[in-house]
Amino acid sequence: MTSPTSPSPALRAQRRRWRHWWLKQLHTWHWVSAALSLIGMLLFAITGITLNHAATISASPVVAQRSGELPAPLRAHLARPHADAAPLPAAVATAVENAVGLDPAGRAGEWSDGEVYVAMPRPGGDAWVSIDRGTGKITAEITSRGWVSYLNDLHKGRNAGSAWFWFIDIFAVACILFTLTGLLLLQLHARHRPSTWPLVAAGLAIPALIAILLIH
Repeated sequence: MTSPTSPSPALRAQRRRWRHWWLKQLHTWHWVSAALSLIGMLLFAITGITLNHAATISASPVVAQRSGELPAPLRAHLARPHADAAPLPAAVATAVENAVGLDPAGRAGEWSDGEVYVAMPRPGGDAWVSIDRGTGKITAEITSRGWVSYLNDLHKGRNAGSAWFWFIDIFAVACILFTLTGLLLLQLHARHRPSTWPLVAAGLAIPALIAILLIH
């Protein structure tokens, strides 16, 4: 016989249906967010280790120098007055790319009386182009610090451009969704797994204690 305070069979069935619906939704969002963030989390975990040991991972920069010459008809573009940090004219930028293999289009230029200098930093290295405003001579230099430096700079979002900027934001949202749905799934299954909340508490307490007691 059902006691006056116990839920009716219909109510219990409704609760089971809601629980099943929530479990299905949480599992779906959990695995979708996991799939979206899997490779990114692997990349950021590995580069977290390489960044933590950056002092012991040596890298020998490789420097390559290139040169060329701006076609005479385009030199007139450089002779005209330009505002501070103005980019190279489109035709000049195309000619530079054809000559030395670096594309300075849209990047700020440093204009002086004798030359225009364009810095092109990149993940894992550096590059620059200098053009003599009188003779049209192009000088370029490319520095590469290797794959570890490249991946470390991607981790930090250093000189990686707007596409990578947005990727990091979207990846972070996927990670947040992954962890929050995981937390809710833990809550739903916790009564059958007694170690759940002690482990979650340890995951909070360990970094908190290290930060409070060992970081000064």
